[in-house]
Amino acid sequence: MSQKKIIFTLAICLTLFLTACNNPISPEPPTTAATSVTSPQASAQRIIALTSLSADIIQQLDQSKLVGMTGSSLLNKDPRFQDIEKVAQGQTPPDLEKIVALKPDLVIGAEGFSDQTLQQLERLGIKTFSTRVNNWNSLQELTKTLASFINADPTPLLTRYETFLPDDLSPSSSTLVLVSRQPILTPNKTSWAGDLLEKFQVQNLAADLQGNSSIRGYITLSAEKVLEANPEIIILISPPQGGSETALLDSFKKESFWQKLAATQNNQVYIFDYYGLINAGSIDAIEKATQQLKQALSREG
Repeated sequence: MSQKKIIFTLAICLTLFLTACNNPISPEPPTTAATSVTSPQASAQRIIALTSLSADIIQQLDQSKLVGMTGSSLLNKDPRFQDIEKVAQGQTPPDLEKIVALKPDLVIGAEGFSDQTLQQLERLGIKTFSTRVNNWNSLQELTKTLASFINADPTPLLTRYETFLPDDLSPSSSTLVLVSRQPILTPNKTSWAGDLLEKFQVQNLAADLQGNSSIRGYITLSAEKVLEANPEIIILISPPQGGSETALLDSFKKESFWQKLAATQNNQVYIFDYYGLINAGSIDAIEKATQQLKQALSREG
């Protein structure tokens, strides 16, 4: 493998781990919605969110409560967040001095990603809350929990979530989601993506597979395994760092198995954003992913 390919592979794996702010890796059961380090005794008035999804949920529940957040490509251009202090950007560690200066009464982080920061804040007497969203139920539970912290009504958001799901469900053709090419990573049912596919009754060929991938909820497939599975639908994932869809598709066309698959022969290959399907990211990102799933399944029918 060339040095360039090695670097790309490492970048994908690190991104899946580090950007899992809303889908962090953890040994806890997949139904766990959130883990409290210490929960506020009274309604929180000044909240800092270290994940894009938590920032989005808090802002939509009560825009006056969010005083700080981690900068995110999903929200940086959103006018709702232009005046919110950024305590970190991208994958850089949060600035503790900035956080303390904002005098928060609650800091929300992600299990497996924000642990060290939350522990440091705890030692400073600042209350924290650690989240984990890796299935639909945990998204709903997180929304209810955050709403309870600020005495807000979660009903409008929960109702909106329901509109993302299809009204009529019927099992789809066999499907594989390919997150990266080298290695070939695909989500099983214990990931956010796997659970979302199940909500749409997508026949995820990797749903029940287990492997040795270091990224929980994902398995590594060989080219032979992909060819053996021979999916009728393939979903490719655009890397979070960007890049053209044409370049992504061309990279997979280099694989010897590509033209032999039913999905490619029947033109059933779709490209989805990383945020929304692989990492929940934000409410709008989730909605976009579900809309794409509806369109893809409609076209299939």
